[in-house]
Amino acid sequence: MKISKLISLIRVIIDWLWDLAKTFKFTAVVVGIMALAFIGISVLIGMPPFGFVVIIGFVAAPTAWYIVRAQRKSTSTVSKLTNVRLLTVIFAATLGTMVAIQAIPYGRSHSNPPITGEPQWATPRTRELMVRACFGCHSNEVKYPSYASVAPISWVVQSHVDEGRQAVNYSEFDKGQRRAKNTVIAVTSGFMPPSYYTQFGRHPEAKLTKAEMAELIAGLKATPGLSRG
Repeated sequence: MKISKLISLIRVIIDWLWDLAKTFKFTAVVVGIMALAFIGISVLIGMPPFGFVVIIGFVAAPTAWYIVRAQRKSTSTVSKLTNVRLLTVIFAATLGTMVAIQAIPYGRSHSNPPITGEPQWATPRTRELMVRACFGCHSNEVKYPSYASVAPISWVVQSHVDEGRQAVNYSEFDKGQRRAKNTVIAVTSGFMPPSYYTQFGRHPEAKLTKAEMAELIAGLKATPGLSRG
């Protein structure tokens, strides 16, 4: 498809959506609020990109099909579009999407690969604090919470674990973790543990006190391979 045709198609879709929004203002407001809430919460908890595509697509597809079908049968009084019918379809599509996405396998394995080697921790206390603050994503000892079995939360949790292990995995330290030298910087800057990890009262064990944070930083600086000093 040529770029010009694609642009024309996009314009047609935008015009169609705009006409719908003007005709069904109440529905447009409700959908707008739902969309903003979904996007805001998803960004806050770190929804992986494919999650947006799947959920929005699953909700939009049957809704668009219903609207097009109803518009083609506009001569029939029964088939005319109304705010109530549109919202009913949207809510039904949303509920159906929440049920359907449970079949997507990503985020359900909850696997922990073998531990092949850890840093030579300065003290047992250093490791204890690291386990509390960082092993939830940066190790092969991840303890998945019960809600991590329900999509799309399961996608969020698994995405964080995958990204964490890819950045640095303290359970596979023998395999050469190049970014491990940024550990002290990440902790002192407040980047690790990330704010989303302890939001809404989750993982309270990872919320270290100032004294514990100072103790952890001192231990990390004394542990080989975890600082640039």
